[in-house]
Amino acid sequence: MDEKKQPLTSHLQELRKRLVLSFIAVAAGFVLCYAFSQDLFDILSKPLLKVMPSGGSLIFTSVAEAFFTYMKVAFIAGIILTSPFVLFQVWAFVAPGLYRNEKRYVIPFVAAGSFFFALGILFAYFVAIPVGFKFLLGYATDFIKPMPSMKEYLSFSIKFLLAFGLVFEFPVVLVLLARIGVVDAKMLARHRKYAILLIFIFAAVMTPPDVISQLLMAIPLMGLYELSIILSKIFGKKTKPIPPTTE
Repeated sequence: MDEKKQPLTSHLQELRKRLVLSFIAVAAGFVLCYAFSQDLFDILSKPLLKVMPSGGSLIFTSVAEAFFTYMKVAFIAGIILTSPFVLFQVWAFVAPGLYRNEKRYVIPFVAAGSFFFALGILFAYFVAIPVGFKFLLGYATDFIKPMPSMKEYLSFSIKFLLAFGLVFEFPVVLVLLARIGVVDAKMLARHRKYAILLIFIFAAVMTPPDVISQLLMAIPLMGLYELSIILSKIFGKKTKPIPPTTE
């Protein structure tokens, strides 16, 4: 940590600089992604269209719905595209206030967090969404036809993707807590049954009210919990054994 303390105005100026750069980057990303917003939405809607009945399609129920849907897609894609730059701005702002040993852990945990977040999104896109939607669309009949709107599908799919991306951060959070000594592998293993109960409650809250979607989230979470125990054992805080006292 720097020995010299900067005045509050300097911190505010630095914060303003980092925020302005981040906003400019996100705006540039939005403009770039808007040129491909229709293609991006087509990619996003593929998991649903593959499991819809023959001839099924997405609809929009208001004049401006398609336009605003593409705007939202471009905005979300712009944030994702520029997230490395935004994260760097966050790092540049907080780095001067960190000790050297604290800085050493930032890059590995950011990299691990990004990896597991992307893994969660990919799992949701290729596995959870197709299986979940196939189950939900199974309630269609000759008289009840599924006609999801663009706005509803975008809102549902983005929440679904983000939910899986965030829950896949489970090992990173637990290993970080193990690294600073809050938990350890033995504690995690000892409380496994309570963790499984909380996982199923969490999955029930975060997913649609059907068993298939809940299992699609709960089963990977249980696997990630077991992975967290292994990683905590490897990377957790090492406690030095207390030397025996001689009388």
